Amino acid sequence: MVSFILRRLLLMIATLIGLTLLLFVVARILPGDPVGLAAGPNATAATIAQLREQFGFDQPLPMQYWTYLTGLLQGDWGTSVFTRRPVFSDILAYLPATLELVFAALFLAIVIGIPLGLLTAVYRNGVLDYATRTLALGGIAMPRFFLGLLLQLAFAAWLGWLPLAGRFPFIEIPPETVTGFYTVDALIAGDMYAFRIAAAHLALPAIAMALSPLATIMRMMRASTIEILQQDYVMTERALGLSNRLILFKYVLKNAMTSTLTVIGLYVSWLLGGTVLVETVFDWPGLGLYATQAILTQDFMPVIGVTLVIAIIYLLTMLVVDVLYGVFNPKVRYA
Repeated sequence: MVSFILRRLLLMIATLIGLTLLLFVVARILPGDPVGLAAGPNATAATIAQLREQFGFDQPLPMQYWTYLTGLLQGDWGTSVFTRRPVFSDILAYLPATLELVFAALFLAIVIGIPLGLLTAVYRNGVLDYATRTLALGGIAMPRFFLGLLLQLAFAAWLGWLPLAGRFPFIEIPPETVTGFYTVDALIAGDMYAFRIAAAHLALPAIAMALSPLATIMRMMRASTIEILQQDYVMTERALGLSNRLILFKYVLKNAMTSTLTVIGLYVSWLLGGTVLVETVFDWPGLGLYATQAILTQDFMPVIGVTLVIAIIYLLTMLVVDVLYGVFNPKVRYA
């Protein structure tokens, strides 16, 4: 297992280096002048030339990449042309909000999707099964930004139950930062008032992001459970007189989770990449909104930095999924 993890970590490093090269070249050959946009329409040629030298745009492209790569190894992810701040500092500031949103959406998808998948497999072709099929079809087909707008219209504008947008009201003081997750930090501080406010702001964007992975996890869990229920060893356990609950939760669930784990791991990166639209709709101050602003201003370094963060989290997630395979199914444990 240790050698397997080390091999995957080495492969991860090579993948990230190749990704930085691809992103850097694509960002540089795209049309546009980020320095000119940052300098403003009234900037002189001398000012623009000075900015180009300051940000290293006057150097040859291979030298720019080498400077960027060596800087990455030293913790320097470049400087935003638009905000004039280090990209790494900006990412650290925006990342907790995005991770809180992603984890909340994934938590909803797992907690609701896996039990529903089990139930619809056991009671297939019933009312619950047909109802969840309709839910799954709508969840996968409906765009997240459109669902977000519908949720805002229904629960914020019409009913007034939840906030329209934002992460925390400007007139309130957020909980003291420990993890960067407002809900967790409020619980750590024992501030239930702040927790209710943070959870209320988190609810709508998390639901908008959770519906599609919930539908996929539910359908995958249903299909895997039906396949496992038809295996010979399940028939033998029933013949021996074991209760259906014991068979389902001790034997079937563990084996059915293997394929579902892959879907969950893939949805981590899908949710991270999909936060752009949801964060824009709900004005959620995370990496998606940060990347959107960088794209609009042709600020390449933040875009590369956000993409690298998403890639790192995705690769680490798939490594965890591979390790969990061995936990749920000892037959696939790695030497």
